[in-house]
Amino acid sequence: MKFDAALHADTPSQIIATARGAESLGFDGLWASETTHDPFLQLVLAGEHTQEMALGTAIAVAFARSPMNTAYLAWDLARYTQGRFILGLGTQVKAHIERRFAMPWSKPAARLREYILALRHIWDAWQHRKRLNFRGEFYKMTLMSPFFDPGPIEHPQIPIYIAGVNRRLCQLAGELCDGFHVHPFHTRRYLQERIRPWIQAGAEQAQRSLEDVSLVSSIFAVVGDTEAERAQVREHVRQQVSFYASTPSYRPVLELHGWEAVGEELGKLAARQRWAEMPGLIDDAMLAESAVEGTWAEIGPRIRERYQGLLDRVALYLPYVPGKQDEQWRQVLAGVRGG
Repeated sequence: MKFDAALHADTPSQIIATARGAESLGFDGLWASETTHDPFLQLVLAGEHTQEMALGTAIAVAFARSPMNTAYLAWDLARYTQGRFILGLGTQVKAHIERRFAMPWSKPAARLREYILALRHIWDAWQHRKRLNFRGEFYKMTLMSPFFDPGPIEHPQIPIYIAGVNRRLCQLAGELCDGFHVHPFHTRRYLQERIRPWIQAGAEQAQRSLEDVSLVSSIFAVVGDTEAERAQVREHVRQQVSFYASTPSYRPVLELHGWEAVGEELGKLAARQRWAEMPGLIDDAMLAESAVEGTWAEIGPRIRERYQGLLDRVALYLPYVPGKQDEQWRQVLAGVRGG
């Protein structure tokens, strides 16, 4: 199992320090998310200041860009990082695509499937000097003059991961993708009984296997060396779980465990913007299913115990800050790896 870090930085100097620090501590990968910053720009800097660590987007919003935009970004990053770049894509939701990005939304699973096929068609055209001729339901790209063709690169096989929660995107990952980002709001049982079987079903339809798809996730962790520290983190994680559990997209997790009534109440509170009341609905049993808890020395082995054989790459849903708690992060790394 590989152990990665999440990139949370606001300035170029912070990005560089985080990338250097994460690699020096021995993290296997660094993931940049598309929230308040463009993840591709961040990874250009991270790539320049690292040598071995994998670098990926977790995730970039696919439908905010045309496949051609994303193809150029990924091609450049694969070149700059000597093949260490992983393209992680997500659909986002209709409201954000239409009202934040002002882009079209329809049939998200079918559109994302075509998006992935378009990317690979573009990259193949560049690498092998073929004619660009992609014609689909959502995207049509038939023009690529030599002036705009970046040409072959040394590492053209760019891994594509997608993110999701429910059946259709899991099956798409099994059919076409190199990896799947499991949402942090999950349980071990949801991985065993839903995520992995759905991915396997998609893989088998394409004459692939579940082992062809790398499963990666950030994990909610209640970690601290004293009960007071853990109590503070516990309430923060409880708040995060309550937010996700209030969203209809994540109801299948609740349904599997018989938590539907909690989800309905959380949804009502969220609609009224009564955010402060929501964490109180997440009891300790629900929290224990959703998060790993322990001291810094304990959390690594507990992650390994819970996720060994279920996930291939893990990260904590906590920002790694260089120079802050480095010894504690070393303990987690050693624990996850069985050291």
